[in-house]
Amino acid sequence: MRDWVIRYSFFFAGLLLFGLGNALAVKVKYLGLHPWEVLNVAFWQKFGFTIGTWSVLTGLVLVGISWFMNKKYINIGTFLNALLIGPFMDLFLWLDILPEATHTWVDYAYLLTAIVIGGTAGGLYVAGGIGAGPRDGFMLSISDRTGLSISKARIIVESVALIIGWLMGGPVAIVTFFYTLLFSPIFQFTLKFFVKLRDRITTTEPPRQVKA
Repeated sequence: MRDWVIRYSFFFAGLLLFGLGNALAVKVKYLGLHPWEVLNVAFWQKFGFTIGTWSVLTGLVLVGISWFMNKKYINIGTFLNALLIGPFMDLFLWLDILPEATHTWVDYAYLLTAIVIGGTAGGLYVAGGIGAGPRDGFMLSISDRTGLSISKARIIVESVALIIGWLMGGPVAIVTFFYTLLFSPIFQFTLKFFVKLRDRITTTEPPRQVKA
């Protein structure tokens, strides 16, 4: 029970932080966003609803495709990820507590902060071990089906999302092309940290023997 509570605490805290990071990045979207957020913002600009709603819909479409390609990457965590990050992002945008774009160098600091939050959040929720997100599961399914390496599958899939988003008028700028270079190292570092932290706090020490 203790292990279950800790894992899900990591998972949900990570999803909440991910929503915060995405919301902060959207505030300075003119600098460029991650390819998937470029696509979601493009849908929002073109068809309405909210950015978070499109995040949910995009995630569920990817879950559906992955389900038919390789079910082993689909579990409860995948659905929770698809359903919650978008609403969390919409919540932070609705609360209107995040700084607005200043169109100065300060916006780069905001975006860097958003990337750090997002990378940390990714490491936190993955460390929970509840399941891969819909986009990660989709790329893993593509990798398995085509024989491509995971990194190549990621590049191809994110490039397609980026091109579609750009053609629809999504916010593509210089930072877009550096997003993964900045995000991935933060994610890898924090994932290792949170896995060690999770293991440390879930390990129950054996009871000490009381000497007579």
